[in-house]
Amino acid sequence: MLQQRTLKAITRAVGVGLHSGQRVELTLRPAPADTGIVFRRVDLPEPVDIAMTPEAVTDTRLASTVSSGGAKVQTIEHLMSACAGLGIDNLRIDITADEVPILDGSASSFVFLLQSAGIVLQNAPRRFIRIISPVEVHEGQGHDVKWARLDPYHGYKLSFEIDFDHRVVSSTGQRFEFDLGSDSYSRDIARARTFGFTKEVEYMRSKGLALGGGLDNAVVMDDTKVLNAGGLRYDDEFVKHKILDAMGDLYVVGRPLLAAYSAFRSGHGLNNKLLRALMEQPEAWEVVTFEDEKRAPAGFAEVARAW
Repeated sequence: MLQQRTLKAITRAVGVGLHSGQRVELTLRPAPADTGIVFRRVDLPEPVDIAMTPEAVTDTRLASTVSSGGAKVQTIEHLMSACAGLGIDNLRIDITADEVPILDGSASSFVFLLQSAGIVLQNAPRRFIRIISPVEVHEGQGHDVKWARLDPYHGYKLSFEIDFDHRVVSSTGQRFEFDLGSDSYSRDIARARTFGFTKEVEYMRSKGLALGGGLDNAVVMDDTKVLNAGGLRYDDEFVKHKILDAMGDLYVVGRPLLAAYSAFRSGHGLNNKLLRALMEQPEAWEVVTFEDEKRAPAGFAEVARAW
């Protein structure tokens, strides 16, 4: 049987929120089978749990935000991406502020945390959402069009194309495909950092955003060059970060997907719109398990080793 997974031990991290600049503590805890991934705002007078569903996403401007009642957690996508990439099904995340710490701007620090805690199998089958028929969403027209799509696929792969009219970005690869069955999330995707332009950063700070952002947790560019002393981590770091984000955005559906995701200029909002469209079309998907893990797609049976 292909089994669910959680952490072997508790692990913790401290950092600052990208937009709030607030100090925040994370405690990642093992969780029972069928719990899913649940954020808990432990700083509130009465702690509030926020379970992952497409409907829990209430804001997608600049990042993905999930809410329950009056409680929210912002910028969840990098941590959720790490959980998706390592196949973590069940996790309780205690958080002391309303934003996940940005750490180094990628998912690699979260990968390290999860693998350092160790990953264990649980006595319950992993339940997948298998796409049966295509689901697609669009926004805009002509040169402004954006779209995202899920197609049937025995596995999980993501292809993404960006379209930035910027000297630095256009000189790198603007399209990339990642297949969980043949590629390595930790090696190929997890280290790609969020990115922005100096003009945007200045504007956002004037609006009280990006207060925790800087060259140590983002790729920052002016009109002609990358300002980070170390340059890029990947030649195509920009589009790889978009795949990293998409994996996190899609994992709020609550189960791993068996699908081929493709997108052009998509973002947090369109990714969530795609999940909601999927949930509204129950004939387009089914929930499956694998009693014989040899029948599971490549990349899902292996368990990431502890660091």
